[in-house]
Amino acid sequence: MHPVTPLRRAWAPVAVLVGWAAHDPDGAQRQLTRLTTTTLLIGLAVLLPAAALYGFLTWWFTHFAVTDTELRIRTGLLFRRTAHIRLERIQAVDVTQPLLARVVGVAKLKLDVIGTGKKDELAFLGAGEARALRAELLARAAGFAPETAHEVGEAPSTRLLRVPPGVLAVSLLLTGATWGMLAAAVAVPALLWMATHNLWTVLATALPLAGAAGARSVGRFVADYDWTVAESPDGLRLDHGLLDRAHETVPPGRVQTVRIIEPLLWRRWRSPRSGGAENGGGWVRVELDVAGSSNSVLLPVAPREIAESVIARVLPGVTVPPRSSLSRPPRRAGWCRPLWWRGYGLTVTDAVFATRHGLLRRSLALVPHAKVQSVRLTQGPWQRARGLAHVRVDTGANKTVTARLRDAGEAAELLRAQAERSRTGRRDARPDRWMAP
Repeated sequence: MHPVTPLRRAWAPVAVLVGWAAHDPDGAQRQLTRLTTTTLLIGLAVLLPAAALYGFLTWWFTHFAVTDTELRIRTGLLFRRTAHIRLERIQAVDVTQPLLARVVGVAKLKLDVIGTGKKDELAFLGAGEARALRAELLARAAGFAPETAHEVGEAPSTRLLRVPPGVLAVSLLLTGATWGMLAAAVAVPALLWMATHNLWTVLATALPLAGAAGARSVGRFVADYDWTVAESPDGLRLDHGLLDRAHETVPPGRVQTVRIIEPLLWRRWRSPRSGGAENGGGWVRVELDVAGSSNSVLLPVAPREIAESVIARVLPGVTVPPRSSLSRPPRRAGWCRPLWWRGYGLTVTDAVFATRHGLLRRSLALVPHAKVQSVRLTQGPWQRARGLAHVRVDTGANKTVTARLRDAGEAAELLRAQAERSRTGRRDARPDRWMAP
């Protein structure tokens, strides 16, 4: 690892003391008042070298190696751990740079591997070394020979779009959750004042609510700042972040579901260059379910027609179905879900199983037939009485997309037909490999 890595790990002993003090602040205060200045200085003289030694030893005993078939990561001072990551199972390699890491010129490498619940990581490497190692791992995962993989370098990319900071800021202001939290920050303290007339109670409630509303919007702005999408042979590359910079990759062939989300206040908003799309225009947010990866956002905000063009790159051969093609459940579904049943919709094309739900915040889920792992029909007692049923499709990302409150006869036919479409879709699907031709 890079020589600055011990500084990252040296904080662990200090964090233990801080955690103890936060858990029992009264006890920590009593202990501190009993200590003299000389004792405190002696304690610091022992703690700081011990923390530095811990950081150095954990860095010294951390190694990695790339063999012909796997990446090995060995860590542990007292308890040794060796991770054997087979190269063909690597689905994404992300490079992230927290703010201080950017200042020092180092980066963290995170790996998404099929069948693992969390990412293995290498922290920290020099920024140039991290990019070179990423390129080599992707080339090896794509099938390049070990002796030539390090010469391939990073695949060239073509930028598809960049989300302007102004558009991102306006989209956050037009998000209902932000205004809902602000309304709560005003209404709840007002009710408490009328009930208690205690200023401290009102402040203790108002400040956290207002802070949470602001932190949510500011946090998303900082995380999604300068969001850029580029296309390369190893997938779509996502670069974003104001303070902590992230370089992520959407693995090719591993996208199980695409969700197009339309908040209420975004639907009629038009960018200066936005035209009238077939589905009504406006702004949308695009999220993903990716097998073996934690990457979940493709576009934080974009005009709908641009978002649809990017989705076509993620799911080749897939066209987003127009809104007019979505069929609602029968009217008797209103007995099971009054009012909200109008927000449900379903359409099945040659390429995808598509469902919609939501009235105020619409969400359209697209599942390619080849990614459907199982399909189920479910009925509760009230639904059976009304002749209705849910059809659920399960994907390889351990997620489920549901067509709600369909006619029972339609649902049974849909169950049979979807099982057949999934079999033929998997048979004709392209291989899930990096840089696959």
